[in-house]
Amino acid sequence: MKPTPRVLPRSYFNRPTLTVARSLVGKYLIRCIDGREIAGKIVEVEAYVGSEDRACHASKGRTKRTGVMFGPAGVAYVYLIYGMYHCLNVVTEREEFPAAVLIRAIEIDGELIDGPGRLCRTLQIDRAFNRVDLTTGEFLWFEDREAAMKRGDVGTHHRIGVDYAGQWAKKPWRFRLRTAVPSRTRRTKKQGGTG
Repeated sequence: MKPTPRVLPRSYFNRPTLTVARSLVGKYLIRCIDGREIAGKIVEVEAYVGSEDRACHASKGRTKRTGVMFGPAGVAYVYLIYGMYHCLNVVTEREEFPAAVLIRAIEIDGELIDGPGRLCRTLQIDRAFNRVDLTTGEFLWFEDREAAMKRGDVGTHHRIGVDYAGQWAKKPWRFRLRTAVPSRTRRTKKQGGTG
């Protein structure tokens, strides 16, 4: 019998960021548009961990833009890069510790939606979602619909588009489902991280 879908609660995100990031692979991102639910299986994410992480926006301190990262876990951090691409992150860990997970790719009905900008266009996510609570099951949320991924199902890789971060760019903090549909689109630095 298929497990009953459930909304991931705040306590799920109020854990170490790397734990949350890895465990989100295989979970579902749900978007409700005009009463219709679109469910995307998460196949790739990136973790950004605290002010010491030079690839993280919070490395530049608390600003109007990054203030949301210092708030409660389970809240959306959405920003625009290059005046073109929106990126969806979910805040993690305790308040006042700035960390988040960037949702990089999902699969919808077997089709790969690869890259955070394309993902946000497909699901009609923009800055209006910044600071939205993602644990209420309204408009945009995460669900656990399948058995947890085994450790070997998830590959670890360097983060994308954060070369300026020096040694932090080499952290294996990008997690991708090994069985994900191969990407048909070329990744660019414009599609890279929270930093």
